[in-house]
Amino acid sequence: MLHGAGLVLVLLAVVSAAGCAISQPTEGLDDERNTIAVAREAGPSVVSVRVSRTAEEDDAGPDEMTEVIGGSGFVVNDEGQIITNFHVIAATVGEAKEDRIDLAPGATLTVSFLGTPEVEHDVRVVGANPDVDLALLELVDPAAAPDPGPIPLGDSDRLQVGQKAIAIGNPFGLHSTVTAGIVSALERERPGLVGIEIPYIQTDAAINPGNSGGPLLDSSGEAVGVNNAILAPAGTFAGIGLAVPSNLVAEAMAELRAGGFSGLAAAAAQLPERPRMGMEVALRVVDYPRGLRAELGLPEHGVVVTDISADGPAERAGIRRPENVVLVNGRAFPVDIDVITHIDGQRVTRPIDIQRVILGREEGDVVTLRVWRDGTEREVEVALEIVPLGED
Repeated sequence: MLHGAGLVLVLLAVVSAAGCAISQPTEGLDDERNTIAVAREAGPSVVSVRVSRTAEEDDAGPDEMTEVIGGSGFVVNDEGQIITNFHVIAATVGEAKEDRIDLAPGATLTVSFLGTPEVEHDVRVVGANPDVDLALLELVDPAAAPDPGPIPLGDSDRLQVGQKAIAIGNPFGLHSTVTAGIVSALERERPGLVGIEIPYIQTDAAINPGNSGGPLLDSSGEAVGVNNAILAPAGTFAGIGLAVPSNLVAEAMAELRAGGFSGLAAAAAQLPERPRMGMEVALRVVDYPRGLRAELGLPEHGVVVTDISADGPAERAGIRRPENVVLVNGRAFPVDIDVITHIDGQRVTRPIDIQRVILGREEGDVVTLRVWRDGTEREVEVALEIVPLGED
């Protein structure tokens, strides 16, 4: 969980020690009829996800033997595969194979459907992308489970603030709970599960622990997001829910279906050594208060260099770390800064823009950075070097 401004970013798995065609009902107000219709059509395709993991310690007591995690998911394609959040099923993760991810020793993973919530069906993990906190599951025995059909993915780029949003999931284990609200904001960028920023959809449709992995639907019954986290002072819903946009789901789907781990974080974790520039970019220009941006004359976009590895490639190329900061509302902002605005001609707005380029390069490759300093920009070439993970 992430702390900031007195709020907690809560990933929405419950943890304990234990356009499609919508047929409208005839009764009620127009908005009520629409909510009923969406819930009726999409509800059967939403599942409860149950994860259990038995402790391996020989001296574990009876109350410590099994961890149970509850979340949600929904059928996402005609093959009956189910999308959910990676953090919901992370406790089950064992060895990754080319076409799947095996369960860890002592782990079980099941889902149950709306019509028969008491019947649990074994599922396996096909693929996972921790960057966007997504995982794809499939039934071990599809013939033994219902076949409700998929919830179609909508186009999250077409969302507008103020339009209707409906969430279906299993908060606190309450099977197939339906809540409704609006889209409160778009591209609410915050670090996700592994620290890579996600342009979340913000909604006030009530979601709570256990809603993780369930769909956020529009009034046509399309899934425009996957419910993921809440910002809350006490760990429960306070009007700010976050969902992974459906277009990120669509982008990740091919690699999820191919199997195994995918994404930047997974690729980096699998490399014992990696080429790096030897610098940290922990702030974006847009993170600076508007008044301070104007006072410093900062560029319209870019990421701020916040630290440099001693005698690393970036330092030898002339990039520097900041030495001074100012406090604005209790938060420190470096002021004598280098700002990376482009890498190899590509516009940089977020740290991930640099990560994507670097991860695809080899030792000795040269990248060209456009660096802003004191109101002027220059191009700097940096030769990548292998730096063991965990070292600066």
